[in-house]
Amino acid sequence: MTTTDRPPVKKVVLAYSGGLDTSIILKWLQTEYGAEVVTFTADLGQGEELEPARKKALLLGIKPENIFIEDLREEFVRDFVFPMFRANTVYEGQYLLGTSIARPLIAKTQIDIARKVGADAVCHGATGKGNDQVRFELGYYALEPDIHVIAPWREWDFKSREALLAFAEAHQIPIAKDKRGDAPFSVDANLLHSSSEGKVLEDPAVEAPEFVHMRTISPEDAPDKATVITIDYERGDPVAIDGERLSPAALLTKLNQLGHDNGVGRLDLVENRFVGMKSRGVYETPGGTIMLAAHRGMESITLDRGAMHLKDELMPRYAGLIYNGFWFAPEREMLQAMIDKSQEAVTGQVRVKLYKGNVTVIGRTSPYSLYDQDLVTFEEGKVAYDQRDAAGFIKLNALRLRVLANRNRRDGV
Repeated sequence: MTTTDRPPVKKVVLAYSGGLDTSIILKWLQTEYGAEVVTFTADLGQGEELEPARKKALLLGIKPENIFIEDLREEFVRDFVFPMFRANTVYEGQYLLGTSIARPLIAKTQIDIARKVGADAVCHGATGKGNDQVRFELGYYALEPDIHVIAPWREWDFKSREALLAFAEAHQIPIAKDKRGDAPFSVDANLLHSSSEGKVLEDPAVEAPEFVHMRTISPEDAPDKATVITIDYERGDPVAIDGERLSPAALLTKLNQLGHDNGVGRLDLVENRFVGMKSRGVYETPGGTIMLAAHRGMESITLDRGAMHLKDELMPRYAGLIYNGFWFAPEREMLQAMIDKSQEAVTGQVRVKLYKGNVTVIGRTSPYSLYDQDLVTFEEGKVAYDQRDAAGFIKLNALRLRVLANRNRRDGV
């Protein structure tokens, strides 16, 4: 797209990390679009100091009133992570969707800021090969259908890392020394997880180097003694650890530390991207891995069999919607309503053992428990269950199998 082909943009809200790539994008928006740039930096618990992003934006000519740094940690966990975990959401059997679930909140806040400042465009720094471009833009359009979206990686003419660095130097954009060469891998992080992809991780046959991991110690180096904790649940959400009530973000932060210390939550995965290619990623989700096991333990005694199995059947569809960026789609909201309904009695306490990368549920109690010890005991129990009734139950369920077997034997099938 040439400069003359670009639609006029007066003001654009840029999702801005303060790093080299988004700083180049910031200057590129100014030079190529001639637009007034508003920067938005989200604190999702990525563990980085965000004030440098403000200083970098000021250095690049952004007005102080056009710099937004938003602490979204509590909203992120309360309104996005917890609802997702009520469904025991796992993509392709393993991935806990740490990157995917952050994108709709970033998109939502970016649109809120665009409305506040009267911007006619939004911009993200996702590349044209990945999932994030889809997630951001589906979020933008769902919330503001006529917004203009700028995706520099799909528009600009830079052909190499060297060309980007040359642009940065020409426009006096500070370049950290370690940025002058290719990074060994790319990282995305938030309060739920860290994700590492690319470069040293591109060959799926080669084990990830230990230095890639940033949220967990190696299971081999974890303590030889198990850590046992309790997690209290109310209506499907964790609310306390070892009896201490915590806010959503504080609770996940504590679980992350417990998981880190015990080597919990590592995943090396080759996944199917929405855009059609396979990619290899190394993920660390220490607190989320503990939450998933604990929540399933809580559901095991509070959910009816039919409700539990229906949730499990629908979960892959729900996970796919989140992975592909359809958080704001009506079908995701419909599934969420069903999931939330199922959680009304998912209240109680789960006891969990953490040991060298493993999470084991070792106890669960609930005032709404459906577990009846008198029914399942091998000793003489309640008269509500007569073992002789099982004979008729089995024969009724075997009827079609017996008919089929008789037909096959008679006709030699």
